[in-house]
Amino acid sequence: MQTEPVQILVADDEPNLRKVLKATLERDGHEVHAVEDGAAALAVLEDHHIDIVITDLKMPKVDGLTLLRRVVEERPGLPVIMITAHGTVDTAVEALKLGAFDYITKPFERREMRDVVTKAARTVALSRKEATLERDPTGRFSIIGRSAPMQAVFQVIERVAATPSTVLITGESGTGKELIARALHENSARKDAAYIRVNCGAIQPTLIESELFGYEKGAFTGADNAKPGRFELAHGGTLFLDEIGEVSLEMQVKLLRAIQEGEFERVGGITTTRVDVRLVTATNQDLQRAIAEKRFREDLYYRLKVVHIHLPPLRERALDLPLLVEHFLAKYNKRLGKSVRGVASEALALLTSYAWPGNIRELENVIERCVLFCDGETIGLSELPPDLLGEPLIPRTGEIPVPEEIARGGGLKDQVKAAAASLERQIILRALVQTGRNVTRAAQMLKISRKSLQTKMKEFGLREETSADGRGEAKH
Repeated sequence: MQTEPVQILVADDEPNLRKVLKATLERDGHEVHAVEDGAAALAVLEDHHIDIVITDLKMPKVDGLTLLRRVVEERPGLPVIMITAHGTVDTAVEALKLGAFDYITKPFERREMRDVVTKAARTVALSRKEATLERDPTGRFSIIGRSAPMQAVFQVIERVAATPSTVLITGESGTGKELIARALHENSARKDAAYIRVNCGAIQPTLIESELFGYEKGAFTGADNAKPGRFELAHGGTLFLDEIGEVSLEMQVKLLRAIQEGEFERVGGITTTRVDVRLVTATNQDLQRAIAEKRFREDLYYRLKVVHIHLPPLRERALDLPLLVEHFLAKYNKRLGKSVRGVASEALALLTSYAWPGNIRELENVIERCVLFCDGETIGLSELPPDLLGEPLIPRTGEIPVPEEIARGGGLKDQVKAAAASLERQIILRALVQTGRNVTRAAQMLKISRKSLQTKMKEFGLREETSADGRGEAKH
């Protein structure tokens, strides 16, 4: 997997090492900020978008562990690579348990550092495709969601979080699978132990075994010191294997044994290591199809799927979309120094009816762009990305085709007006279907008066046959 250049922060009090690292990484196309201690590193983090942090363990003013704790607390998900001197490996392992991405021991070869940075860059690239939400009181387990599909997910988390059962999380990219994995860990008896995440899709197939099970000194070229794997580091805690569908068949056999027996050997080792690990896995692939195509072992699939949690795509969570929009408005108002107060009804109608192939991450990017370009207090249709108007809407029974004014083209104002009218009619129809044609309840769902809804129904040619309790049939 080819990685894009990233911005890297290097913090080390040895001038020569800083100089070498900066030159090496810049030759690979990365932008490097090199500083002499943790205090200067924190200042750089305030002023720049940093993708990867490389820090020495021992530094003046602010040491590497303190810097790590600040990064984990303030910028969760930002990979931190620790540089350790010989004899401080135990501290480095403790840093991994605190949330460090990886560590490397002095003296090291440039190739070794470049390999670790490449792995971190791949993880950054893949994480950008995943949905990430900050903690929010709306919903449960720090996850936004009031819709029925999300309530069902919350109920499963509540029932299984405290158990040792293996969990498989499935869903499209961008639906927030890691949020579920972290919720399972933080609501279990293991919450004070390690939570170790491995993105299997970011690791080269030849390195996945040593990554998971560790290796002994001399196991292969460059293995100058023994190194524990992620299973060992997660002992007593939770191990989250993301993109499990990317693991090779050969590795699946070894993984199955480690799960069933709770034991394994390091690469190049002969001593069996036993661990107590709660395993959570995730994928956006159809594993049953992979089984049929002989790409995934059926026995491993059923071992992973003791409990199955499927995350719905955003297009199936219409009730949650306004909550997510509100969340992202607050987030980017703060970040961009803006004061956008809301979204106009016609713009919200378009957002609600859009299919969101990129799920929550795509929605977040759209709201960030809207806040950035909005000059007033309300986001309208003119602030939405132009390509949103051209995307297909969510296919639903009862929706009308694209109006002729849009199909045949025309002026921008005419097309926007026709699109807004079409979307408004779709949303009204949807509310009527969801409430069993109960006009009063539909009006409550749409947060408008019953009289206003009746007026809109008449305007859009939706005839109403009402009964005493407000129920009626909308015909179209």
